[in-house]
Amino acid sequence: MKLWSVVENNKPLALIEKPDPVPTGRQVFVEVTHCGVCHSDLHFVHGEFDLGGGQVLKVTDRGVTLPCAPGHEIVGRVTALGPDAAGVEIGDERIVYPWVGCGSCELCLSDDENLCYQPRGIGTIQDGGFGSHLLVPNETYLFPFDGVDPAVAATFACSGLTAYSAIRKLGELDPDAPILLVGAGGVGLVAINLLRAMGHSNIIVADVSAEKRQGARDAGASAAVDNTGEGAVERVLEASGGLMQAAIDFVGKSATVALTLDCLGKKGKMVLVGVGGGEMPLSLPALIFRPRSIIGTITGNRQELRDVIALAQSGKFKPGPVTLMPKDSANEALDRLRNGDVIGRIVLERAD
Repeated sequence: MKLWSVVENNKPLALIEKPDPVPTGRQVFVEVTHCGVCHSDLHFVHGEFDLGGGQVLKVTDRGVTLPCAPGHEIVGRVTALGPDAAGVEIGDERIVYPWVGCGSCELCLSDDENLCYQPRGIGTIQDGGFGSHLLVPNETYLFPFDGVDPAVAATFACSGLTAYSAIRKLGELDPDAPILLVGAGGVGLVAINLLRAMGHSNIIVADVSAEKRQGARDAGASAAVDNTGEGAVERVLEASGGLMQAAIDFVGKSATVALTLDCLGKKGKMVLVGVGGGEMPLSLPALIFRPRSIIGTITGNRQELRDVIALAQSGKFKPGPVTLMPKDSANEALDRLRNGDVIGRIVLERAD
């Protein structure tokens, strides 16, 4: 098997070859046919996350051992089965649910494995979809996607799942009420499409890029506002018609969180998705006098992935644009993402 791996942080991926492992127990060996390129992959290559206040979280502190191949938005074809594997057959095409945990704690057993304190995520802790093949622990991590383009289906395991889980955390919403989305990158565009599939039409997007604002309009946003510099809050509120009750920040920087909070009214909820890094001063009395909630989220659970797949199969959810690139162009794909030269999602294809 071939793996386009991080050998040293902040360096280009290197191609490594390893013998194909033989699956044991319930393991399933999958040939990767498609793998989305996520902004989290850039953090993986960089090797650390900015926690604010001069603190960083290194990927090696999360259990990563280099070399390791990134990639967690995966569709693949089953090529080998362990002796105890059941529920899949050789040749089956499946989405891989990558958010593997310990499998035995309360969170894992309650289908919140993505929240496990001992994560073993495929493409985030262990080798992922930037490889030609990978081992999946068992068939419960594999999901059929009949009727959906596999290049699009690959994006469901992170961008689709993450956006859907964030929307669900906002709770019950009036379908006509304005919802603020900050950031119109790959996940932000998916959120627009999911909201529309769920019956929402009053979607206000804020982004610093004119090109991405146009992408948001093309995806069906009601308004797309430049949130650069002074007056950003006023511009957003003018577009929305006043303070809002629901917002999702797909950027997660100090400035975007401050903007989002300022745009929320009493009882408003902000779901924080992006890990742009940093910190912000927070007036505690202001959260009393204008009560608002900040809710963190990370990916989503397996039932939520089933929901995303079902929405796509129903025809209601039409994901954003996908740009296909060959797997051996992984470094070029990361550079394009790093430079902001992507509308929607880049998906790496298997090199035949």
